[in-house]
Amino acid sequence: MRWWDIDPVLELEKDLFPEDAWSRGMFWSELAHARGPEATRCYVVAEIPGEGAGEGEGKGPGDGRIVGYAGLVASGGQGDVQTIAVARDHWGTGLGSRLLAELLRAATAFECTEVLLECRVDNVRAQKLYERFGFEPIGFRRGYYQPGNVDALVMRLSDPAAPATPQPPVNGVQGT
Repeated sequence: MRWWDIDPVLELEKDLFPEDAWSRGMFWSELAHARGPEATRCYVVAEIPGEGAGEGEGKGPGDGRIVGYAGLVASGGQGDVQTIAVARDHWGTGLGSRLLAELLRAATAFECTEVLLECRVDNVRAQKLYERFGFEPIGFRRGYYQPGNVDALVMRLSDPAAPATPQPPVNGVQGT
């Protein structure tokens, strides 16, 4: 993910997470730590080439429609999945698996020995994805998602270097 991806990512964020969407500042802050030799973050987008927001509105390489994004923080041998989002019209295509696989590759590059994440307790679809990759539930965070006061299920993957095999690319979607 680069700075020119923030606006389309925010649109997707607000559609998928209307109650607890990240702000522009949160994404800028995360990206500030995603480049250079001291990087502790990895953020990726999935884009469909040729489906940009409109004529002349391209802001960077690809200029396609962003249909997914994901982010990871790494520190002290531990990775933490910050976010994974897939456009509704791409649910069930394997894109979530590809984004998660990319984050686990990044966790391995950051030399993480485990990866944690929080998932809304009512998001069974995401929980099943994480379980397919070997994540196991380890606890709850009460009232984690605000302002809706929704609990989070905390999950852990003990060996990010050996995840389940992700599905092959579908519909020509590529992560960048």
